[in-house]
Amino acid sequence: MTTISVVIPTRNDAELLSVCLSALARQTRPADEIIVVDNGSSDNTAAVCTAAGVRRIAVDLPGIAASTAHGFDEARCELLARLDTDSVPPADWLERVAAILDGAGPLSAVTGPGDFYGGNRFARWLGRNVYIAGYFWAIGWLLGHPPLFGSNFALRSGVWARIRGKVSRGLPPVHDDLDISYQIPPEVTVILEPTLRVGVSARPFEGWQSVGHRLLMAWTTFGVEFAKERPGRRRRRRRRWERQHPRQTAA
Repeated sequence: MTTISVVIPTRNDAELLSVCLSALARQTRPADEIIVVDNGSSDNTAAVCTAAGVRRIAVDLPGIAASTAHGFDEARCELLARLDTDSVPPADWLERVAAILDGAGPLSAVTGPGDFYGGNRFARWLGRNVYIAGYFWAIGWLLGHPPLFGSNFALRSGVWARIRGKVSRGLPPVHDDLDISYQIPPEVTVILEPTLRVGVSARPFEGWQSVGHRLLMAWTTFGVEFAKERPGRRRRRRRRWERQHPRQTAA
């Protein structure tokens, strides 16, 4: 059976982390290891991890990009799954992730959307119809393949081995999912599975300050990525590879 590591970056979110870990404990296909990457929490995150029997790694370098990268570096399994602290995966999430990636080949990644919970009705509407829908459409067009959604994605360890030296680790205002998505090379198959869903908190959309913070992170991330490789050149490179390898693309 293909082994699976689940990586969860967190900071001062012990209550929601406990809910996420409880959902992982109910999986029909249990994780082989769960890694909580603690980015300087001052609450009872450590106690929550101990009670759940999961591996906790403390990381001093600030920012979610650094935390995710460190968690993937430390993971020991063939599949690297990624959740946010407020993610609530259904019981068959890991079973479906494994089945999709096993069928997709050795260089593959899979992602899915989120179903927003909590907050007010407007926050949930904004998250579903503007943030999620806009993210997959706009960033998918920019990349030429679906982007990974940080609350709900997984990739093979071989994919991480190819990009781990290229991702941003020292810039706190960088979206790790967008950064990883931009570094994915043309030979990697990225699957967007609309039915692979997890619960996600709507709290980031309850106030304009929080929304503005996320937009600022996106703007910063684009600046970092475009400095490495312009999006037009990146798209052409991927399309050239797809033309040269039609069988792999069709598969």
